Order: sequence, then structure tokens, then C-alpha cells
Amino acid sequence: MKTTTSGSIQVAAAQARSRQLMSSLMLYLPLLIPVLVLSVIPLVQGIWLGFTDYKLGTTPPRFNFLDNYARMLADRDFWMSFRTGFVWTFTVTAGEIALGMGLAMILNARLPMRGLWRILILIPWAMPPVIKGLIWRFVYHPDAGLLNYGLMSLGLLRDPINWLSDFSWALPAVIVVGIWTGLPLATIVLLSGLQTIPEELAEAGSLDGASGWQQFRNVTLPLLTPIIIALSSLEFIWNFNSFGLVYVLTEGGPAGLTRLPMLFAYLEGFAFGNLGYAAALGNVMVLVIGGFVLYGVRRQAAATI
Repeated sequence: MKTTTSGSIQVAAAQARSRQLMSSLMLYLPLLIPVLVLSVIPLVQGIWLGFTDYKLGTTPPRFNFLDNYARMLADRDFWMSFRTGFVWTFTVTAGEIALGMGLAMILNARLPMRGLWRILILIPWAMPPVIKGLIWRFVYHPDAGLLNYGLMSLGLLRDPINWLSDFSWALPAVIVVGIWTGLPLATIVLLSGLQTIPEELAEAGSLDGASGWQQFRNVTLPLLTPIIIALSSLEFIWNFNSFGLVYVLTEGGPAGLTRLPMLFAYLEGFAFGNLGYAAALGNVMVLVIGGFVLYGVRRQAAATI
């Protein structure tokens, strides 16, 4: 009798768990369908297209296995875009973190109208990439640009420079805009981290005779390390996938000097019609970003232990 009762209870419990699971699935279904339709299916389709010879306006794609990836290995423009992408990504990310730390420490101090300055710092981040690109194209304009006018007025420049078309200045000019674009977010994130550090630690360091640099190196920086690692990982992903800003500024010129990987894939797919090859480029970018994210997660875990 006891065995029968126990079996009935287990069956009833299993049925209850099944009904609870179905109820949970029904609740999550409205959220899962958009993710499935807008993210998962396009991702799978993109991975598959990377192994085909699909071109715009041609017959249905044919499976070509690793031909696209073999083409990448011999594609000089591909390697140039990835080299440019890594230079851009690491330089912009490092600049955002370094300058963001300085601004965060300034905004964390007791400044007059501190709240107003914290709001104003967000303006560049809130602007659409196209608007930011158009503003900076005006700043860099060789004839009517504010930068040339200011430098020539100060006697620092004799002849105007075409900043976005000059082989020596195009990439540094774009990097400056990239840092300016991402600086507000880095500043706000680091500022929030600084506000979690107890003031008693700084006061104790001052009483022990530690200088400002020693307090920053031995107290502030170690406590902010997990935040810096997480922020760097996110900034790396965003910067490596940059497209709109650089496209508006230079369209990848001069001679492909500022052609980032995402822009290179876009041109291959929609300018030249090589959708299969462009999808393969996207697959490689996903692997690169995934590897860096995995590295960042491991560093994050090690920093929090």
C-alpha cells in the first residue's frame, strides 16, 4: 500500500513539474520568438552562407566548403582590414579607458555644478553615429574645418591638411573620433565604480602618508580592475564591429587605409555582391570576438577571486 501511495505521489509530482515547465515556456514564448526569428535564425543562415558561393542576383547558393576561407588567406585586403581593425580597436579602447579614468576621477571630486558636468559628458554618446561623423567631417574639412583654422591661427600649421584623405593622418584622425565617441560611456562606468570605493580607504592612505599616485595604484586601481576588464571586453566588441562612424567619415579610404573588418565585409557583400564571402568574413569576426570575450571572462573571474 505504501509503495502504491509513494508511486502515485511521484507521478503527481512529475505531472506538476511538467505543467510548471509548460507554463514557464508559455510565459517566455513571446520573448523567445523575436530572439529566434531576429537573432538565432539569421546567425545560422549567415554561418551557412559562409560555406557557399552565393552572389547577389545569381542562382541559388552552392556549397563550396572552405573555398571562401582559402580565399581569405590569400586576400591582401582582408589582412589589411584586420590589421587596421586591431590597431583601431586596441587604440580606441585603451584611449577610452585611460581618458575615461581621468575624467571619472575629476567628476568624482567635489566640483561646482558636478551634476551638470556629469550630464554634459553623456552628450557625445547619445548622438547617432551618422550625426557624429558629419560633425567631425566638418571639423576635419581641409578648407572650412575648425581644426585647420585653429592650428593655422595659432601658427602651428602653415598649409591646411586634408585630415581624412591624407595617408599619414587619416587613421589617427578617425581614432580620435572613435575615442571621443566612446569616452562618455567609459567615464560613467568608471565613475560608478569609483563611487563604490569607501572614502575611509583614501583617508587611511592619506594618514599613512601615501601620495595621490600611490593611493590610485595600490587602492583605487585594484578595486576597479574587475570593472575595467568587463568594460574593456565590451568596448573591444563594439569597436571591432564599428561601421557607421568610419563609413560616414572616410568610407574606408584613402586606399582602404581606414577600412575596418565590418566595413570590408559590408563592401564585399553589398557593393561587390559577394554575399558568401562576406558571410565567411562575418564568421571569422565572430570567432575572433568570441575568443576575446572568453579571454575577458577568464580574466574577470581571476580578478574577482
